[in-house]
Amino acid sequence: MNDTPGWASPGSAPSEGQNGPGVPHQAPPADGSGPTSKWSKEQPPPGQWSAPTGPGQVPGPPPPQWGGGRHHDGGWGRPPAAKPGVIPLRPLGVGEILDGAVSTLRAHWRTVLSVTITVSVISQICSILVERYLLPAPPEVDPDATPEEALEQSVESLQSSLVALGPALLITLIGTLLTTALLTVVISRSVLGRPITLAEAWREARPRLPHLLGLTLLLPLGSATIMTVGVLPGMLIGGAGVLLSVVGGLAALTVIIWLMVRFALASPALVLERQGVITSLRRSAKLVQGAWWRVFGITLLTLLLVFVVSMVIAIPFTIIGFAVDGAGVGDLFTGTGPDFGWPFLIITGIGSVIASSITYPISAGVTVLLYVDQRIRREALDLELARAAGLSGYGSAPPGNRSTGG
Repeated sequence: MNDTPGWASPGSAPSEGQNGPGVPHQAPPADGSGPTSKWSKEQPPPGQWSAPTGPGQVPGPPPPQWGGGRHHDGGWGRPPAAKPGVIPLRPLGVGEILDGAVSTLRAHWRTVLSVTITVSVISQICSILVERYLLPAPPEVDPDATPEEALEQSVESLQSSLVALGPALLITLIGTLLTTALLTVVISRSVLGRPITLAEAWREARPRLPHLLGLTLLLPLGSATIMTVGVLPGMLIGGAGVLLSVVGGLAALTVIIWLMVRFALASPALVLERQGVITSLRRSAKLVQGAWWRVFGITLLTLLLVFVVSMVIAIPFTIIGFAVDGAGVGDLFTGTGPDFGWPFLIITGIGSVIASSITYPISAGVTVLLYVDQRIRREALDLELARAAGLSGYGSAPPGNRSTGG
């Protein structure tokens, strides 16, 4: 058991069937009324969640029935699910996952906004300084250029865009890394209804940052490798291989999407279970197995929601920035490329900070709650969460048989 405050690491990855000597197993019936061979083979996983340390958190007596689970006689008992935090401790619907993410932002707004605003402000300042002082000026476009010159200008513009994209991706990577680690800890506490400060979140998340960095780098590098393998044969052939490159690119994109969904829960598994990079990828694949379309649908819905919220916030600031910085607007129509001044960069940067402060918690919240939901469905994690939250009626006694599907 982990003595870290909050909900701690199920490091044994019970759904993968580990049965090491340090992993607790189901006990036989307390009254000895029957042999253990009569028990169902599908038992809940061993307890791997430790209750938060502190006063007033002693678990109550063993539950009189198997709340929400399947009874030994085949019946289903469905008392109201416990809700110590932002979600009820039972399999969740799509609306409950989204509501839980928003509820986390409301319930822990001081800590959440401290994380998102700090990271967003630093990221925006770095992006603006890099854009203004380190990146080369965009190449000028001659509207009267010959086809050969136009092609050369397009290549130069593409190279300039790629150069500008590198620092922006690096800054975004670092910002995403920090927010993911910190918000995962905050959201995990919100499931138990426990408050948490920024200092506590940082103390718990800091040891996982090197592993999370490895995971954050591995996924895009793997995607780039798959895409390169898909389009490279057609590019090597030349003009006749354009169609082959298109087909290969579409096939590679399909594989990338499939893998991204399959590994979508690797980040919370890495942070909350104290797993390594490869182990967390396997853990995510195990949890997503059989629920790929559900995870894909919820992830896609979240991306659309985040995009809409970002646009609703960013568009007014962009319009104001254009109105204040008239020089940049004029450059859009001269073909020389926009050269926005400080007013435009600062105004749009403020809009980006506000958008990120709202969308980061929603995105991270959905991912963590999807992870929790899949473990509830597959591993009866709700019972361990109830014990970790210190709810009465959830002692250390075996909770009985439980359906592992859902």
